[in-house]
Amino acid sequence: MAVSYKKLWHILLDRDMKKKDLAELAGLTSYTIKKLSRDEAVSTEVVGKICTALDCRADDIMEFHQD
Repeated sequence: MAVSYKKLWHILLDRDMKKKDLAELAGLTSYTIKKLSRDEAVSTEVVGKICTALDCRADDIMEFHQD
């Protein structure tokens, strides 16, 4: 099963934010942002930090697809 963070990038566009802004707001490293950009798995802690920073739910920023 593959994960996609396309919804996250749409939220950032809608809010006129850059990945760097998200990293600062959520306290994420550049390595984590790169993993998200490549649709790689990240921990639930990272998802929680993003959701808290953007005031949204996990299903607002990510979705799963069958391989």
